[in-house]
Amino acid sequence: MGKTISEGIYDARTLGKGKMTVLGIQHLFAMFGATVLVPVITGLSVSATLLFAGLGTLIFHVCTKFKVPAFLGSSFAFLGGYAAVTQMGMTQGLTLAESLPYACIGVFSASLLYFVLAGLFAAFGVQKVMRFFPPIVTGPIIIAIGLTLSGSAISNCSQNWWIAILAIIIIIIANIWGKGMIKIVPILLGVLGSYIVAACFGLVDFTSVKEAAWIGVPFKMQNTAFAVFKNPNWGLVVSAIIAILPISLATMVEHIGDMCAISSTTGKNYIEDPGLHRTLMGDGLATALASLFGAPANTTYGENTGVLNITKVFDPRVIRIAAVFAIILSFCPKFSALIGAMPGATIGGVSLVLYGMISAVGVRNVVENQVDFTESRNLLIAAIILVLAIGIKYGANDAISIGFTTLSGLAVAALVGIILNAVLPGNDYNFGKSLDTNKPENK
Repeated sequence: MGKTISEGIYDARTLGKGKMTVLGIQHLFAMFGATVLVPVITGLSVSATLLFAGLGTLIFHVCTKFKVPAFLGSSFAFLGGYAAVTQMGMTQGLTLAESLPYACIGVFSASLLYFVLAGLFAAFGVQKVMRFFPPIVTGPIIIAIGLTLSGSAISNCSQNWWIAILAIIIIIIANIWGKGMIKIVPILLGVLGSYIVAACFGLVDFTSVKEAAWIGVPFKMQNTAFAVFKNPNWGLVVSAIIAILPISLATMVEHIGDMCAISSTTGKNYIEDPGLHRTLMGDGLATALASLFGAPANTTYGENTGVLNITKVFDPRVIRIAAVFAIILSFCPKFSALIGAMPGATIGGVSLVLYGMISAVGVRNVVENQVDFTESRNLLIAAIILVLAIGIKYGANDAISIGFTTLSGLAVAALVGIILNAVLPGNDYNFGKSLDTNKPENK
């Protein structure tokens, strides 16, 4: 039998179908705010985003032998790439809608690099490749992921701090003092409680919900990557690939960091089993499929890792339930409108907690791997990663332009961190088979 609720970690056998379904809905809400924000910013379809987030998650679970409790949602790392390509397209006389499929081709090309790195892991083994991604690199990157996202959480909270604080208070009370099922659905309760209160005070506009249809197709072919080839602008195709391809280097490092975070959270070494070659392949396939059909690039979601950390329910079936709900709801424009009407302050309050949990997991990753900060090389690598990621993100331009490419702060930080770790003397990291940090193999 699995563990009981009072023991803090439990699975489907102890929870039952009803509670598992509610937990799946909670994961759906946890990813929803950030996932739909990417299409809102870029102009891509919200319904298509939901559909391929769900399908991408299921593909990922198949590739990873149904072992890894990860949800795949929209990646923020490619926002700069979308913006750069659409701007190039519009300067050549195309509309935003006509330019976006070119960006999707660039994202598809970037997804192919996932298979290259997966092949390296399969060919040379985890230990050799992971020397380039030790905790001194992945830990600060995980910390930076949460911190770079924190600005959007605060921005949303500032729309109505009382609603945001209410969401946070509900989450804290449910998680700390809640009993039974209440204790393991704090995020869902925070969303529902603050949303309902906001609606009662007239802070929610339901006009779009009333006007939306109940059933609709999630995407249109003219918005997919295939639309480009009816009358292709080959110069723009090449430019899109050049602009977006390098971004995948950062997202792959982010993926490794997320796998380390999920492994640390659950106490299971997913880097060893099912292996990074499988998780990367799943992420790459999900992103490739999404990009072809006009949805944003996918990435393993830290928000859902935060939910895992809070609820202590690590059963991957909970994530798959959320994925199925996402697919079903993608065919319901009215639901998308209902979620779209959710107060920004509600999203902000929930995100503030979840983004903080991401950074906390990064700190945990560094601590549990006993990274020695008395070593100057480790201090330098961590310091430069954090300052680059956060400094560029909140600098004047939010990114750095290099030729045809626009790189986010996280992308620059990841690349610099990998290079510094590779060239500075003293890289004695030896990736072991166990997550038990008391074992010498992990020190």
